[in-house]
Amino acid sequence: MLGIAGKVIAITGASSGIGDATAMHLAEKGAILVLGARRSDRLEALCDTIASKGGTASHIVTDVTRRADVEALVALAIERYGRLDVLISNAGIAPISLLDDLRVEDWEAMIDVNVKGVLYGIAAALPVFRRQGFGHFINTISTAGIKIVPTMAVYAGSKNAVRTITEALRQEAGPLLRVTGISPGYVATDLPSSMTDKAIRAQGEASMQTMAIPASAIAEAIAFAIAQPPNVDVGEIVLRPTAQA
Repeated sequence: MLGIAGKVIAITGASSGIGDATAMHLAEKGAILVLGARRSDRLEALCDTIASKGGTASHIVTDVTRRADVEALVALAIERYGRLDVLISNAGIAPISLLDDLRVEDWEAMIDVNVKGVLYGIAAALPVFRRQGFGHFINTISTAGIKIVPTMAVYAGSKNAVRTITEALRQEAGPLLRVTGISPGYVATDLPSSMTDKAIRAQGEASMQTMAIPASAIAEAIAFAIAQPPNVDVGEIVLRPTAQA
């Protein structure tokens, strides 16, 4: 299937930020969306908005730290639409801090959401893609894993784990499946709300106000990767504000 129209696309972390923008952008291009996130009210509102514009979207509450939830998201796509063309593993959190602060619970949360959430997506969708003979994984990574800075040790580590997993998956996928990593820099989202350190959260919010690019820019990059012919695999896209060092 060429392009985007008619493709069944599941998105985690779909209720805000990059997930929300991507859902809207892909719906406008004729995709059929299956949306997952923890906040049911936002998911319902997003699906209603898509429907009001003539699009098609379903939703299910999805906490990516629960394997069964991610399996249910993929199952919803199969049950309702008969297939799954693309899985966008986008859910992520960033409660960053200095290692000396010993915020071990935050470290564990980042591993659970940012790493295990992606692995659960692979575990749920890979058998489906193999049976179908087609499918496309898109994983949201981060430029935080490219330039390492203080306070981001665990966050960057989690994102670099996803980068490694994504590349290994690409190599194992064979000629019929596609795998893409998307590494955004500062994007105007509510990601700072997941930062438990108030001072660091304030710094993150200030940086976003100063230089952040819109989430729609990431949505367009994701759409570009999806729209390529089946034999074209966009391995990785890095997008950052021109002002970002």
